[in-house]
Amino acid sequence: MKENKATKTIVLGVTGSIAAYKAAELVRRMQQQGWDVWVMMTEAAAKYVGPLTFQALTKHPVAVGKCEAVESSTYQHLDLSGRAAVMVVAPCTANVLAKLAHGLADDVVTATVLAAAGPVVVAPAMNERMWRNPATQANVKTLKERGVLVLDVGEGELACGDVGAGRLIELEHIVAAVAQTMKEG
Repeated sequence: MKENKATKTIVLGVTGSIAAYKAAELVRRMQQQGWDVWVMMTEAAAKYVGPLTFQALTKHPVAVGKCEAVESSTYQHLDLSGRAAVMVVAPCTANVLAKLAHGLADDVVTATVLAAAGPVVVAPAMNERMWRNPATQANVKTLKERGVLVLDVGEGELACGDVGAGRLIELEHIVAAVAQTMKEG
């Protein structure tokens, strides 16, 4: 899809959760809204789903891992963070959630969020025990206090076989949150 002035750019950061496979469908659903989606991934996410999948879906290069490892004539994390209508991290692991809460920027996803000029939406996904951990809940509270929209987690069967809170929220809820964020912005 070619970008025009009416097309909104969405940057999707994918992190190393088993729910990373759902991010491909999330890209499709965002594209159905007419949004120009760019994807970047942590190294851990690339172990679950390959960057070529996202490149094929978006027709854009996909940055993976450390900023210095990205071959580019520009600083992609700064370029995309400056023109994104919304930065989305989905799924967001407990590790990346903690990095975001503490301002750490050691890869393209966290560096892009730290440099984001617009709103940030985070959709956590992790085991229930990790989700309910006081440290994780403190990180969620910190992000919310800073204006980050941290979505609720879903409940049900988790990848490990446990049943409880921690699943990636349903994709339609993520798309709706992004659309609402753009209306408010």
